[in-house]
This record gives sequence, C-alpha cells and structure tokens, in this order.
Amino acid sequence: MPDSAATFAELIAEYLQSRPNAQKLKPDRVAKRLGVRKRDFDEFFKAWDIAVGQPNKSKQTASAPSVPFVAAVPSGSGRFRGLIKRVGVRGGVFIGHPLETVSRGMPVELMIGTNDLKDAQAGDEVLVQLTSRRAAAGKPCGRVIEVLERATNTFVGNYDEFDGQGYVRIDGRNFNDPIWVGDPGAKGAAPGDKVVIEMLRFPSQAHGGEAVLTQVLGAKGEPGVDLQSVIHEFGLPDDFPAEVLHAASQQAELFDESDLRGRLDLTHETIVTIDPADARDFDDAISLARNEAGHWVLGVHIADVAHFVQPGSPLDREARRRGTSVYLPTRVLPMLPEVISNGLASLQQGKVRYTNTAFIEFTPDGIPVHTDFKKSAIKATRRFAYEEVLPIIQNTSTAKVSEPVRRLLSNMHELAMILRRRRFAAGSLDLNLPEVKLDFDKHGRVSGAHEVEHDVSHQMIEEFMLAANIAVATKISDIGIGFLRRTHEEPDSLKLQAFAKFVQALGFSVGELNQERGREPPRRPNRKSQTSRLKSRPSPHDSPMIVSKAALQKLLKQVSGTPAEHAINYALLRSMKQANYSGIPIGHYALSVSEYCHFTSPIRRYPDLTIHRLFDEFATGRTPRGPSEAELEIHGQHCSDTERRAAMAERELTKLKLLAFMSDRVGEEMDATITGVERFGMFCRGVQMPVEGFIHISVLSESDYFEFDAASISLQGRQTGRKFQLGDRVRVQIAFVNLDRRELDLRLAADPTRSQRPSAKSAPQADRPRKKKRRS
Repeated sequence: MPDSAATFAELIAEYLQSRPNAQKLKPDRVAKRLGVRKRDFDEFFKAWDIAVGQPNKSKQTASAPSVPFVAAVPSGSGRFRGLIKRVGVRGGVFIGHPLETVSRGMPVELMIGTNDLKDAQAGDEVLVQLTSRRAAAGKPCGRVIEVLERATNTFVGNYDEFDGQGYVRIDGRNFNDPIWVGDPGAKGAAPGDKVVIEMLRFPSQAHGGEAVLTQVLGAKGEPGVDLQSVIHEFGLPDDFPAEVLHAASQQAELFDESDLRGRLDLTHETIVTIDPADARDFDDAISLARNEAGHWVLGVHIADVAHFVQPGSPLDREARRRGTSVYLPTRVLPMLPEVISNGLASLQQGKVRYTNTAFIEFTPDGIPVHTDFKKSAIKATRRFAYEEVLPIIQNTSTAKVSEPVRRLLSNMHELAMILRRRRFAAGSLDLNLPEVKLDFDKHGRVSGAHEVEHDVSHQMIEEFMLAANIAVATKISDIGIGFLRRTHEEPDSLKLQAFAKFVQALGFSVGELNQERGREPPRRPNRKSQTSRLKSRPSPHDSPMIVSKAALQKLLKQVSGTPAEHAINYALLRSMKQANYSGIPIGHYALSVSEYCHFTSPIRRYPDLTIHRLFDEFATGRTPRGPSEAELEIHGQHCSDTERRAAMAERELTKLKLLAFMSDRVGEEMDATITGVERFGMFCRGVQMPVEGFIHISVLSESDYFEFDAASISLQGRQTGRKFQLGDRVRVQIAFVNLDRRELDLRLAADPTRSQRPSAKSAPQADRPRKKKRRS
C-alpha cells in the first residue's frame, strides 16, 4: 500500500467520485474497504481530510495515472525536489517529491515550460516551484528555481565550423542548438569529427551555451569512435592508474597455489563452471552430492577476490570508485585489472584457485535445512558454455564428457528444477525481458543481432546463485550486523492498479475487484433487493484492484509467447521500483525473500566484495564488525548509481551499433511488433532484428485519419476503422536513420493483399521527419 498522504490522494479521489455519498462514511471504514494497512492509517486519514475538505476538487484529481505512474499534486505543496526527465522544444518534464514530506511515496510529475527551465537539462537534480499554469490535459506546471546538481558537464557531439567559429552539436535530443567552443581547429578538430566537450555555461532561453573542446575521438563513423563516444558520454573509467596495475602485479608475484593453509582442499572434487561462451572471467563454480541422509549438498564456490583486494589498498579504492565492470558490446571495462579479473581470481579449468564456499543442504524436495561456510580452494574439473549443457543433460551431445561430470550435470538439473518450482510457489516473479546481443563479422562490424535464449542451463546456475545469496544474507543477518543488502521495495498499490487497467485494455486480466463495499449485513432476499444488489456491483472502472503476486505470476504465464508479452513485461517492470543496494532490511519483492545480498560475483561487483570480507570473518569463526549505517548508505547509493550507469551505457552503445547497421538498409522491410502506442504515433520492435523504431501518425495513411483510443491503447482509422494496438504484428519499412539523434523512423510497408484499407504509403516528408514528440 502507499506510504504517504500524498500517494493516497488519487485513490481516495477515485473512490469519492464513484460513490457520491462516500464522504459521509467514517475514514477508518473506507480505509478497510480500500485495503489500507493499519500502520498506514495516520497518513491515509491526512489524505482523507484533504479530499473531504475539498470535495469539488475530487473529480479533477480522479483520473487514473498513465505510464509512467505518478501521483496527483498534493494539496498545499509548493516546492519540489527531483529530476528533469526530458527536455524538448516545448520545455521539460519534472519528476520529484514535495520538500515538506518525509515519506517519499509516489513521485509527482510537473510540466516545465521553456521559459521556466532556466538552464536545466535532462538528468539534472533541481528545485522546482509549483505555478498556477496548466499544460495540455490540465497537467500542473512548475518553474525551476535552482539547479542543485548537474547530471554531467561532459558531452560528446559532432564538431563543425560556422563564420570562423567552432561549434559542437551534442548527440541525442537534449540540446536543440549547437554549443560554441571558440576558435576553430582546437585540439586539431576537423568538421565531422566526434569530440568531447566540457560545458562552461549551459544554454538557456536567455543565452547560448559555451564549452571547451577537451578531446577529439576521431572522424564520425570510424571504427571504435562510437565506443569512445559512449565511454566519455557516461564518464566510464577506462585505463587503470599505474599504482593500481602495480598492485595487481604484486599480488600475482605473491600468489602460491600450493599454499592452502586455512582452506578446505576441494581440488580433487568434481566441480564445474557454466558461463557464456564469450565470458572472460569465471567467478562461480558448482559441486553437488548426496549425504548419508539422502539430502542434497550443494556447494557454491565463489572466487575469493577479497584475498587479493585488501580494504584501503589502491586496488580497493579503484574497485570501489568503479563500482562494477561494464560489459559493452565490443569491450569490457573491468572493475579490477585483468591480472586479477581474468587471472588470479578467475576459476579457470584445471587451475588451483582460492574460493569462498557456501554449502547448502536441501531435503529431497528442496527445503534448505543446514548451511556451512568455508574458506576453500578448488580446481575446476570442466568449463562449460551454456549452450553445451542442455544436450549433455538430454543425452544428445557427442562431446566427450566423463561419467562423474555427466552425473553432476544431471543432478544439478534435477535439484535446480525443484528449487525453481519452490521459488515460484513462494511468489517469485520471472519477467521475460530478453537480452539483445550483437553479431559481428570478422572485421568487427555488426552483421546482425539476436536475443539470448534463457534456457535450462541458465536456469540451473540462476537457482544456485540465488540459493547462495540467500544463505549468506541469512547468516549475516543472524549474526546481527549491518551489511550491504540487495533490496527491492514493494510496488506502490496505485502503480499496480494503473498496470491492471493497462492490462485490461489489452484484453487480459490481473487481480480482482475489491468487494469490501458490498459486504453489508445480510437481508431477506427478494426480487427487488436482488436487482438492486446486482446494479450496485462495482465495475472495473470504479473499484480499486487487488493485485497479488499470484495474479501477476498467472498473467506473466498467460502472456508468455504472445505478441503482448514484451509490452506487458516491460510495463510491469516500469510499475515496480528499482532494485537497490541498501543497509535497510526491507527484503526483495520480486524474489519474495526477506534476506538477500549479492555474494556470487565479486570479480565484477563491488557490493559482493564487501560481503566476502564479512564472509572471511564468520567462515573462520570470528565475529565480523559490520559497517555503520552511514557507510552502508553511502556505499549503497554509490553502487546503485554505478550499476545503472553501466546498464545505460551498454544499452546506448547497443542502440548506436544497431542504428548504424540499419542505416545501410533504408528502404528494406521487416516484421515488427507494436511495443508502444501514443497519440502521436507508435513504437515498433523488429522480430528478427530486435531494434525499436517509430512510426509517426502523419505517415500511417494518406487517405485516413487516425485517432488515439486510450481505453484499448490503440490508433483507429476514422474512415476505414483499421486499428493498430499494442502487441499487433505489422510489416514495416526502414524510412530514415538519424545516428546523431539516435532515432529510427519507420513507415508501414505497402501490402497489396489488403482490401478496403489505406495503401499505407508514407507521406513525402517521412524521409526527413518533421519535429515531433518522442518517448524519453
């Protein structure tokens, strides 16, 4: 349920609008009908007092939020703190929270006019004052009072010269005009070069932008320039400082694989690693056996990175600064130097490596009954790529595999499937958002792309890693010290209700109506009373929905393999809060567990390294001293930020390379699925080529006018009745690719088999599209 008065406002307003006499009810009775938890009553009563005290405004705030889900502006709010999400020719969009509220709850969305933006840019943290103006559809407006923190001062763009002066047009859609960089030819830049600039003065309505050119990356389109552009755009750390490389070399000199003092020797056990075929580091390995009681004993062996990276050392400081490895399509930016990440700590086949091992004992039906934690050493018996495992399990592989290894893989599969069934029975969610991987030719150029199949071999490793993370987190929690948890908050109920309406518009169902309003003292039945009760039954449009984990699981299973699968999975993801690193024990909603941390990837994630340092203590019988709350907050926020930065950079470079590939295929056709429908057009994602483009409403047809229908999330032709709905399959043609703005424009492909339908020829201006709204 919501956790502040602000987040209850919309729910109460909707309830009051559908029941004119509801404001006469006692608020505690309404709270129970809406499923409000007792601990939230105080905040609910505050929102109730505001709503009932201003009944004439209830209708105005009753509209359901759309994706992205935001709350109505709370009464009495004046100033807000938050982020500028996007900036366009008509101004910007702000998402934030009132300054006076302690509990953050759902964010508020305000429109910021061009003249009210000052020099704020997308991603900046700002202070905003609510104004009396209203934008389209009555949306509230605000004005930027102060830019509190810049998202970045470094930008990448194309260099050019006009009237003897140098200018840079920044990549993307955040800046409409080029930025002045002074005298031409700085740093040897030539027109058409990709360059890096440091902003000295951000542009605004009152003045243009000014910057200094700091680096020339190379001519636009040259190999590697797109990679360097993304590295600089996101401020990703690249080369390691000399002292860090020296420290790594020292660790290599000190390493003695024969020195196993203080470690459990597992070098003669049958242990395997299973990773992607192109993996460069291997930080987890698996063993599995049965004990005398017939129980499973799972061994999850994780590279002991903490042995090489001591707290406060140059290696530690650099790893903490980076936070995570960044896996870009053509290059990895590791968190640790390769001497460690791809050598000393990498669990390579046939090499003795130091590990930290979690032994978990399961009953035959997958119930954990005991755990043990050891400092250890292993020698991986066999390294497998994911693609090799399933044929061996199914006895269809021709590869040479020893009987102990074959038996181990078979047992791993059996236990993993048991654990997987138990996890979903406990309420865990499984969102299917496949990873896109690019294919390259022998010259390093993109030759295509494909979605990575998440098969049984992936699921096996996933279950064992989850089990180890839960076991270690539970152990540390039992000790009673603070640690860096992996947390995932419960989604706001209003967001889930909006998601339920979104799903209903696509013809699916999730959740059930809240029937509390019908629970009245029983009466003697008669025809009249039966009729009145039938009429009073709530409809999907006037009753709040109860969206349970079981209902979400059922929905995800129902849409699996349908055209709507991607849209619904993506919408559900957007309705949830992001997972974070935090010291606060709030559990993990999507996994349905109360104790969880990241332990299994210390080579590439700094949070895992912090857990391994605690592991070193309790595995050797000592009581570890956990970090302070302040340290956990700082570490958690930093690691969450670096994780998101890495993910955004990976997506952006993938998108750039896909667009470059598509730019040579203008005019070609492909099958696509409609993934988003807006008033101004629709987004489509290729079926064979997983790239997303946009069809503007103006090029849908020359002979028909299309209108947006919010109820069905579709565009419908006024003359022909033709309908384009989320999840529909369409044939599209590549119309125009703009690499600098990172846009792909599509048009509907002509279909001679259609009768009494528009020809779907694109408007002449489609090749050079006019300015239009776009989804951020």
